[in-house]
Amino acid sequence: MDLAFSGWSGILILVVYGLLMLGVGLFTYLKNRNIHESLDEYYLGGRGLGVIVLFFTFFATQYSGNTVVGYPPSAYRQGFEYLVSVPFFIMIIMAYLLFAPRLYKLGKKYNLITPSQWFEKRFKSKAVTILASLLMLYGLGNYLLEQLIAIGQGVSGLTGGTIPYQVGVIFFVIIMVIYGWLGGMRSVAYTDTMQGIALLFGVFMLLIGSIIYFGGLPTSADYMQAYSPEKLGIPDGLGVVNWFSMLILIGIGAAIYPHAIQRIFSAKSERTLKRSFSRMAWMPFITSGVVFIIGIIGINAFPGLSTEESEQLVGMMASTIASKNVIFYWAMVLLFGGVIAAIVSTADSVLLTFSSIVSNDLYGSYINPEASQHKKLLVGKLAGVVAVGILILIAWFPPATIYQIFILKFELLIQIAPGLILGLYWNRLHTKAVFTGMAVGTLVASIMTIFDISVLGVSNGLWGLLLNTGISVVGSLVMSVSVTEENEAKQVIGM
Repeated sequence: MDLAFSGWSGILILVVYGLLMLGVGLFTYLKNRNIHESLDEYYLGGRGLGVIVLFFTFFATQYSGNTVVGYPPSAYRQGFEYLVSVPFFIMIIMAYLLFAPRLYKLGKKYNLITPSQWFEKRFKSKAVTILASLLMLYGLGNYLLEQLIAIGQGVSGLTGGTIPYQVGVIFFVIIMVIYGWLGGMRSVAYTDTMQGIALLFGVFMLLIGSIIYFGGLPTSADYMQAYSPEKLGIPDGLGVVNWFSMLILIGIGAAIYPHAIQRIFSAKSERTLKRSFSRMAWMPFITSGVVFIIGIIGINAFPGLSTEESEQLVGMMASTIASKNVIFYWAMVLLFGGVIAAIVSTADSVLLTFSSIVSNDLYGSYINPEASQHKKLLVGKLAGVVAVGILILIAWFPPATIYQIFILKFELLIQIAPGLILGLYWNRLHTKAVFTGMAVGTLVASIMTIFDISVLGVSNGLWGLLLNTGISVVGSLVMSVSVTEENEAKQVIGM
């Protein structure tokens, strides 16, 4: 196959987008020289992100490598059954509305930088805060690993293997670390805006090109009916149960991403936050719906791909379409750069939040409480570099498909949900019940995952969450709470 982005053209596109991201970081640093002296400035962009920038940074957080690169291959392998991926993102918006506006108000009131600080403020418990922080670090590390794998798969697929998987990972990790160190949250948010526009345009052009050159949904449906009829079917009863459990798991899990919560704190005002969410409500159809269709069309375009080969489906389709027409060539250039920039900027926001939890919540609170903000920032940056180094070694030979890695992180991350969300509204929520529920939920989800135990088709993380929530609620009702403790909680969460 004569791939449009193979050879020097693919390398040139990568270099141009890398330089653009570095330019954003340098511009942000020169414009905000005090950015490295303030945790608020570095991690939250000075709490001043406007509607458009906040919308695109939320967009990049929810729709990145796991969506544009990872979801079409899943649709390719599963067929129409994977239509459930669209409601995934609708559930995320619904989950945000349960807690985001209220958490924003409390974040502004108490100058919160990380979600771990909310646990500390609400429960005043070292054990709860550390356990929640460790679960968040696990989820962030897992998500960052996913993005590193997506970078390598995207670069390799879009260049037809001209740039090897490992080289793509290393190149963009260096870019990511440099511009993240320079500009913090502001550079991440500005890069999100740049890549979001390119990504949306490129995805729609990929859809149009796929319909023109590969025949569209009717052609794929005819092919599946003839050669893969199982991909036209609907799931059985156990499959439907699994669908619903995954909707809950991903809906809540993605809404409580620590880096998504930091974006809540970064909003300029509550009105800005709500306006951004109103725009996000349309994105499941415009983004995940479109990439689902692309994956289905790919069944006819490139039949018979193995699981490993199908992971590069988007790159193969984009390169083929680009070779047909000069308009589509430049559209795929935007898509190519937008996909890579989306993955890199999402990875950088994850790394930023990972660093903030290590520097502010663990190092700053328990190891060296007297440390200056500058020293905390330095510790966070170094911890981020170490984490990236470890994850690169794992990503060098990826242990699973992108989608499998995507799901794995939610099994444990979702265990912070009862303490985070119920704690915003219920004065009597007991600290010991929250810790016990979180610990038991984590243990159950871990054991079921490690030993590959499946019960009724419900995800392991959701079984852990049910136990977690039950222990938190029942324990809080049974355990006595003093009037003083209840009044203290009321004072913290009262608006």
